[in-house]
This record gives sequence, structure tokens and C-alpha cells, in this order.
Amino acid sequence: MTASSWITTWAGLVPAGVRVLDLAAGNGRHTRFFAGRGHPVTAVDRDVSGLAATDIVEVIQADLEDGSPWPLAGRTFGAVVVTNYLHRPLFPVLLDSIRPGGVLLYETFMIGNERFGKPSRPEFLLRDGELLDLVRDRLSVTAYEARLISEPKMAMVQRIAARLL
Repeated sequence: MTASSWITTWAGLVPAGVRVLDLAAGNGRHTRFFAGRGHPVTAVDRDVSGLAATDIVEVIQADLEDGSPWPLAGRTFGAVVVTNYLHRPLFPVLLDSIRPGGVLLYETFMIGNERFGKPSRPEFLLRDGELLDLVRDRLSVTAYEARLISEPKMAMVQRIAARLL
């Protein structure tokens, strides 16, 4: 699977050489993308079987929803990348994980997606404008979308690219 077009479009905002956090990394498509651009990457997921640790990739197995402590306490990153994942209790720690000058690239499903399949439960769908509300007064928004996409499948998504000044 290739990297999200949203992530590849806005990857240029990520300062050269900074460590990138790929949260809920899945099969590692964004881990590989940023490592290929020369970034050290920390990939976190509950199932890390599709991820391989290398000299540039740190792999951390963690269930982010089981109530365990945040596995990256005290660490900050030049970019935090999240796609197709939503667990609202993590929002504060995600924002705290972005170092000054760092970037948040976030893309996931929003209300309206239930018409196209899963996820369809409200707890897994962003509310209208929720990503804007998340970063308001904390990050500078470079780009934001809330719209219907057709690739890789029909879906309602919300996306943001924002920088911590």
C-alpha cells in the first residue's frame, strides 16, 4: 500500500532530518515513506508484525487504547503522523509530542462515512471541524479538508496539516 496522498503532499512541511512519529502505523506505509526521505521514524502500533526495526526505524508495540501509560512519555518529535485512526483520549498527548517547529499530519474518517461502510460508529468518526478545534490556539494550520474522497475508496475524511510555532 502506498502512502496517503495527503501525507505525501504535505510531507515537505516536515523539517529535514527530524524524527517522525507514525502513530497506529499499521503496515508501515508512512514509516517507509518518511524513512525513505531520510527521517528517523518511530512507528507505534498494537500489531507490529508488518513493521521491521532498522537503524532508522524504531518499532514500539503498544496498545494505545488499553489504559496503559503513553509509551513515549517525555519524548517529542519533529512530526506526528496519524492516518485512519481515532482515539480521542490521545489528542492531548499527541499535541504535547510535537516539538517547536514540528508538524502534525492527521487524516481520518468523519461523520458521513457510515454511508460508505466502516468505520461507521460515531466514536470512530470525527465531528465536523473537530481537527480544527483540536489545534485551535496551539498550532498554525497550513491546510485543512473535510470532504468526500474516492481513492483508495469512497469515504468521508477530515485532514489537517499544521505546525507548532
